[in-house]
Amino acid sequence: MSRSTPPAGAREPHRPAPDGIRHTLAEDAQALLLGTLLCALGVQFLTAANLVTGQTAGLGVLLSYATDLSFALWFFVLNLPFYILGWMRMGPRFVARTVVAVTLVSVMSWGLPLVLTFEHVEPLVASALSGAVIGMGLIVIFRHGASLGGIGILALWLQERAGIRAGWVQLGFDVVLFAAAFMLLQPDLVIVSLLGAVIVNLIIAVNHRRDRYIGR
Repeated sequence: MSRSTPPAGAREPHRPAPDGIRHTLAEDAQALLLGTLLCALGVQFLTAANLVTGQTAGLGVLLSYATDLSFALWFFVLNLPFYILGWMRMGPRFVARTVVAVTLVSVMSWGLPLVLTFEHVEPLVASALSGAVIGMGLIVIFRHGASLGGIGILALWLQERAGIRAGWVQLGFDVVLFAAAFMLLQPDLVIVSLLGAVIVNLIIAVNHRRDRYIGR
């Protein structure tokens, strides 16, 4: 989420990074800090307008609306069971980086509202901005060998073990999540929230391609 041969005179497509090139520890550290900060900022746009998104983050946001517990706590706790699956399928290095990324998003989501608040933000604008910054944050995180855990790991595990396409698992989860959102939020806010979820997926589909970039 192959292209035909480009027409004569078209620019040559960008080639993948050579196998010998790897990110340094400092590059990984700054990338995880930047990527998680963007994702936490996206969550703040969502919660400022009482919107929701998909996947594990969306479940964390929805549960924060339904309970007295914060998104930061829910997001951290919801990801705990998926680390075992991640270890089995992706290996310890991936899981370690994912734990760091999830923890950073949780901490930043807790801390950002203490220093940054929005007096007014239109839901449609909040949805578009959240989708844009979360999408770009995820791309940064993915390219440095990590993820934000959750349903994505489960989807890959089910695809490997049961032959169920990962994309269908994630789509099915989001359908259930947004159906539940209709019971907790105003219908118009749920519909507006879909814009942000579409933007996130479009950014990932266009930019997260191994033929253009190989994260190390």
